[in-house]
Amino acid sequence: MSSITKIKAREILDSRGDPTLEVDTTVDNNFFGRFSVPSGASKGKYEALEKRDGDRAHFEGKGVKKLAERLEQEIAPNILNKDFNQNSIDHFLIETDATTNKSNLGANLILGVSMSFAKAESSKLNIPFYKYIASLVGNTSLTLPIPMVNIINGGMHADSGLDIQEFMIVPLLAKSFTESLENCTKVFWHLKSILKENNLSIAVGDEGGFAPKLGSHNKALDFMMQAIEKAGFKAGFDFGVALDCAASEFYNPSADGNKYLLKSEDGEMNSDELSNYYENLIKNYPIISIEDPFAEDDFQASASFVKNWGDKLMVVGDDLFVTNIKRLEEGIKQKSANSILIKLNQIGTLSETLGVISRAKEVGWKTIVSHRSGETEDTSIAHLAVGTGSGYVKTGSVSRGERTAKYNELLRIEEEITSDYTKV
Repeated sequence: MSSITKIKAREILDSRGDPTLEVDTTVDNNFFGRFSVPSGASKGKYEALEKRDGDRAHFEGKGVKKLAERLEQEIAPNILNKDFNQNSIDHFLIETDATTNKSNLGANLILGVSMSFAKAESSKLNIPFYKYIASLVGNTSLTLPIPMVNIINGGMHADSGLDIQEFMIVPLLAKSFTESLENCTKVFWHLKSILKENNLSIAVGDEGGFAPKLGSHNKALDFMMQAIEKAGFKAGFDFGVALDCAASEFYNPSADGNKYLLKSEDGEMNSDELSNYYENLIKNYPIISIEDPFAEDDFQASASFVKNWGDKLMVVGDDLFVTNIKRLEEGIKQKSANSILIKLNQIGTLSETLGVISRAKEVGWKTIVSHRSGETEDTSIAHLAVGTGSGYVKTGSVSRGERTAKYNELLRIEEEITSDYTKV
């Protein structure tokens, strides 16, 4: 147990220039932890609530200055100079909030305290943060995750006109994280050259991938295949492709037959037609992972998709599960996925996040630790991926400092641990 002796909160900026919360926690007077909370643009409706101040005169209502003051003035007095471990501080925060979606305190406030306390604890124990996390889940085999590198942005993360939100490359044969990152960077460079040759924009979106106006998903995938080949690799052998469809963003429940409206394809589809559309992409490109292929309430369509394709690729739930144990259990029951995306701020505490990861692993699902589109320089998710032995990590492209910060941290961690590199 450790005594929380100081808490300080402040308003900082995330990678989109929006305000976000940063929390500093000191335990036993000497051991310090800091965490800055990320924020998503494409949010599942079942995510824990991110609170904002709502004062239009300050950051047009997006500010968190009052939230920081509430933490220091209202919450801190109830925990200062009291003893906690990770489970008990997280339990205290959950009980104090007393809502199902963290709408009282806000998931951003709760996560700021939970994670800054965790980092202070690792400082007290004089161990790297990934080892602290490993100790919480009983993980004795530390491995580096495989990066899922976003190289073309669409959906809510760019104005590229593409409905699918992320087009990612996944290294399949690299023998180390360092080699994986280098190979992904080569493909990124060659994609940039190909786009320039075709007089297309090389501006990047929120997550660092290029955001050219391509007109169709096939054209995006064709450019990716060219970039992989020009970098000296073979698509389907050295690299696979992962898609984050974020289908809730183009789902229209008010349309006749609950249609999915794909503007880039000039098409309107029901669940079966959308499944057939994905099937065509799978047959023509080396797709190894599809995230959120259907809307966040469409467990049945997701289950049918898993039945047809689950033995051939990862079917990943993000908005479907929102790192929530109850929704995960429903997905396990209905067999609506075989993999889960993990985002700390979707649920609000480290303990709850670790519980979801552990449960997913119990049933043989793959776990992917993920960033948000509004990120900070904080590198905690790199440690979370290693500490929990998650096979994959999503932290954006190999551009933009808030993205490369995580990759660079994983390079440093790789120097510290000796393990076999995780294989797909």
